[in-house]
Amino acid sequence: MRCIKPRAQSRQVFRRLAGLLVWMCVTLTACVSHEPPRTESTAPTTQPAPSVHPSTAPLPSWQDGVARAAILKFIADVTHEGAATYVPKEARVAVFDNDGTLWSESPIPFQLSFMIEQVKAAAPRHPEWQRNPAFKALLAHDDAALAQNRKPLLELIAVANSGMSTDEYDRSIRAWLTSAKHPTLQRPYTDLVYQPQLELLDLLRANGFKVWIVSGGTAQFMRVWASEAYGIPPEQIVGAEEKLKYEIHGGTPALLRVPGFAFVDDGPGKPVGIFRAIGRRPILAFGNSDGDREMLEYTASGPGETLALLLHHDDSDREFAYDRQSSLARLDKAWDEAVARGWVVVSMKRDWKTVYPGPKR
Repeated sequence: MRCIKPRAQSRQVFRRLAGLLVWMCVTLTACVSHEPPRTESTAPTTQPAPSVHPSTAPLPSWQDGVARAAILKFIADVTHEGAATYVPKEARVAVFDNDGTLWSESPIPFQLSFMIEQVKAAAPRHPEWQRNPAFKALLAHDDAALAQNRKPLLELIAVANSGMSTDEYDRSIRAWLTSAKHPTLQRPYTDLVYQPQLELLDLLRANGFKVWIVSGGTAQFMRVWASEAYGIPPEQIVGAEEKLKYEIHGGTPALLRVPGFAFVDDGPGKPVGIFRAIGRRPILAFGNSDGDREMLEYTASGPGETLALLLHHDDSDREFAYDRQSSLARLDKAWDEAVARGWVVVSMKRDWKTVYPGPKR
């Protein structure tokens, strides 16, 4: 997935992956939680209007509180025909980050776990890797050695995640998701979507919103499973885009994956990705880290009614706890901006009755 000598346009993702691998080497346990200022001050206190659909009590997995009230009021306001706050259906665009916003992302992003497994699966085709110190460290789970061999490890990941057709890569993602389980929670990765967010997605769709994923992860990885997990079709997923080339592969026209990135959908790249793919400024954005800050700024600065939300991972008992000091998904500058601008900070610990769905949903 990575070129050994990355070009300028892929360096940002290359550095991002390097940072994640550093974090993986330093700790594979839950991040340290730092007690935040109370988030209630970041959301409006007005109670929701009663016109939100469906008729049954909405968001049943959300605690009654400021965050739930802000969401319900916003939906009621923008769907109330004749009101000054009304937004026509075609302009009701909501964007969600994926990792850490719609499903878990610890101890490392799940796509990175998949990419590392691809290295192990490709090893029989690369006997020269047996002499590679990064590969040896990976097999031995030697964190110190991995930290010293970050670049060679990224090179292995690049080779192992390129060279195949997009169809072949899709099949490898599906196969991995079928068998892989989270290392500490011991559940399939696709079980680790957030039940409260599933309810919010359903509520938004029931009220005429078109929901998009806008993530730093790659679009191809998410498109394989997101429709079943979230009800979001592949064409409504914006993510980082790997380089592809068209050629006849095994006698069949195909798109082949080549090392490098054509587009980086993270940080300031997210508003660019939104404009390119959607062509409208969203009126609702939900993220969980500094990588989502520009997306929330872009959304909140639009005309009319807008809602910007940040999920705070402060529940080490039911999920994981991390924020300002995290090397994985730092919530620091975006948190300060949320407090200053009145964005809604959702506490996983206080605002959610449950985190994950049951075994069957």
